[in-house]
Amino acid sequence: MLQTISDFLDDQKDMIEQVRRDLTRGLKKAETGRNGLTPQQVLRSLVLMRVKNWNYRELRERIADGCTLRQFTDFYCLPVPKHDAFQRGFVRLTPQTLKAVNDLVVQAAVELGLEDGAKLRVDTTVVQTDIHHPTDNTLLWDVVRVVTRLVRRLAKALELRRIKGFRDRTRSARRRMYEIQRMTTRQRHEQQTRTYRVLIDIAEEVVGNARAGLEKTRTMRGKDMFADMAIEELRRQIAHFCRLGDRVIDQARRRVLRGEQVATDEKIYSIFEPHTDLIKRGKVRTPVEFGHKVFLAESAQGLITQYEVLKGNPPDEMHVASSLQRHRQAFGQAPQLYGSDRGFFSEQNLTSCKHAGVKVVCIPQRGGERTARREAYEKSAVFKDGQRFRAGIEGRISVLFRGRGMKRCLAEGADRFELWVGAAVLANNLMRIAALLARPSRKRKAA
Repeated sequence: MLQTISDFLDDQKDMIEQVRRDLTRGLKKAETGRNGLTPQQVLRSLVLMRVKNWNYRELRERIADGCTLRQFTDFYCLPVPKHDAFQRGFVRLTPQTLKAVNDLVVQAAVELGLEDGAKLRVDTTVVQTDIHHPTDNTLLWDVVRVVTRLVRRLAKALELRRIKGFRDRTRSARRRMYEIQRMTTRQRHEQQTRTYRVLIDIAEEVVGNARAGLEKTRTMRGKDMFADMAIEELRRQIAHFCRLGDRVIDQARRRVLRGEQVATDEKIYSIFEPHTDLIKRGKVRTPVEFGHKVFLAESAQGLITQYEVLKGNPPDEMHVASSLQRHRQAFGQAPQLYGSDRGFFSEQNLTSCKHAGVKVVCIPQRGGERTARREAYEKSAVFKDGQRFRAGIEGRISVLFRGRGMKRCLAEGADRFELWVGAAVLANNLMRIAALLARPSRKRKAA
């Protein structure tokens, strides 16, 4: 399978060029200096990492240990760098580049005759961010401990015993946080507000003292240029978490002390991943999920032809027209069959599919009383076959979650979240192309 993927990538010069542009972005003289990872090594290592669902350390160890993986990742007899070199190479890629590479993979599959785009099935899922379950008390505790830790590091970098005026309140904050955590339902009703008020005051004091400490040490410098760079980075981080701390404090005060209903788009669910959205999809087992909603469109051969990380929790029905347009751009024609679940249903979407030239529109009606004509259509063999085809995307999502590591994003930041999703889709598409090329019928035609 890896050999087939390797042979396929050897013919895709445009993909390598896309990766090379990202690796050399911002460099004045990319041809000079110490040699780093080549575009081929970065792309192939990223694919291998997500195909095998390894972390950076295991990826490095496996490549260094095996001739097969050295050959696949284009290292051969060259020394394999440390695991952090792979991480630095991967994060140089942009989400737009990975989308372009995925588009090139789909285009190559069409040119090879592996996919004709006759069928399309779509669905949305949620990819989690790497955060703990957010509550007001744990968020306040996060603010206190993180800001305090960064202020300590700043004092150490400035060679000070401590920053004057800043008090370490982590012990008091931890006690209040655990006190709220251990309250019974009755105790929460009677004592929660008083304990929360103390915890909010502690967090507000820590944030205020941290800002005052930044102002007092504004003119202080380190012993050399590298120390100054570290100090400036610490100052930036302290200011960043203080801003997030203000949002957490305001949110807790409004929700707990004033009893307000804070709008979802105004809430913050993690100071480490502030871009996280709260998603409610009506699932019994997981009524609330924290991460981002992802739209996926899959062809009949298992290729993810479209993917998009969505902001907030938009309704599924708004993606039908745009998915048809992107499918036409990729394949030159509309799919003959379009399948989805009832979340994508609307009369406007049915009309859009018909006008686009879709012959079989397999979108079950959501809500309302069905007409006799609609009832007969949804009971027809054509519609039921289309729904059986649609159910296949659930299995594809399961493969992406279990086999390609897309269940939970372990990278930090919104852009890296999109990279995480794009890398899983790329690994899936290359594995599907390799499986299609390895079919006996394909081999007989080639012979």
